[in-house]
Amino acid sequence: MFGLGGAKPIVGLDIGSSSIKAVELKKTKSDVAVSSLGIEPLATDIVVDSMIVDSGSVSSAISKLFTDHKIKSKDVATSVSGHSVITKKIQVETMTDQELSERITTEAAQHIPFDIADVNIDYQILSDEGTGEPQMDVQLVAVKKDKILNYTHVLNTSGRNPKIVDIDAFALQNCYEYNYEPAPGAVVALLNLGASVMNINIVKGTTPLFTRDVSVGGNQYTDALQKELDMSYDDAESFKLGKGSGAVSEDSKGPILQQVTEVIVLEIQKTFDYFRATAGGEHIERVLLAGGSGKIPGLVEALRTEFSIPVELMNPFTRVSSAALSGAELEFVEQNPAQFAVAVGLALRSFEDL
Repeated sequence: MFGLGGAKPIVGLDIGSSSIKAVELKKTKSDVAVSSLGIEPLATDIVVDSMIVDSGSVSSAISKLFTDHKIKSKDVATSVSGHSVITKKIQVETMTDQELSERITTEAAQHIPFDIADVNIDYQILSDEGTGEPQMDVQLVAVKKDKILNYTHVLNTSGRNPKIVDIDAFALQNCYEYNYEPAPGAVVALLNLGASVMNINIVKGTTPLFTRDVSVGGNQYTDALQKELDMSYDDAESFKLGKGSGAVSEDSKGPILQQVTEVIVLEIQKTFDYFRATAGGEHIERVLLAGGSGKIPGLVEALRTEFSIPVELMNPFTRVSSAALSGAELEFVEQNPAQFAVAVGLALRSFEDL
């Protein structure tokens, strides 16, 4: 969204609250393929509520990630989410792109709950040209400048060049569009469940209809296990991810995870109910679940039961080839490909003609 200029290709860098994911793509004669990919874990309290608190630790983690996985490109695209990000579909009188460019700040001031001087603004016209309608739909995006500086400062400190700052929900959509080639009328809910934030983007074809960030995520599972089973945070995190704990029975995990799943499903249900009440008869046909927490046992099944529609984990490598990967990189993909959805969506920004 917020391009800072420069050459390509661009490395997709997803800075989450529990890890950083990097994906570098290359264009071949027949497809797009992964040339490098990796994850670097982050300790707790380094990224909190989508803000980088410990910039030195994140900068060091980025440098290590690029070194360990031999990623040579210094140009990166990253993305942000949370309370400092506003996405809103607005209607304005039909005008040319040039006219809207000159008036977008005035239009945005009517919809943004921040001082307009404190935000960076971007937009995209959603309506088809030449319809003759008196009004047109515009996707408006505003991000607080200090939020963008928070991320770009860390990237610059690590020796990277921030070329694009995107929105998590739209990077997720970019991954979906390329890999799933949606039909124009297909209404699909894209959910990205990270450690502390869930991004929700409901799209029709390639048009975003509704976006929302919710402050729930995989950390709630870890916290519940830690509290209920008297475990350390690290042991609870490992136990959550399926690694056994000699001191605790595996059977004790299910009911605790289920309690947290019910909270997350309730938040999704609230969002879907609001969407249905405001979307003029649109119905969600399918759910694609991405993010590192998407593989929590029982979550996909709970969503299928609640909404009675197809629910599956998003695979960002459906059309993006990972055939050249081996070793640890291939293992990352095989264990949980959905955790790379945002990073792949960001890396795909390298190829505007796709």
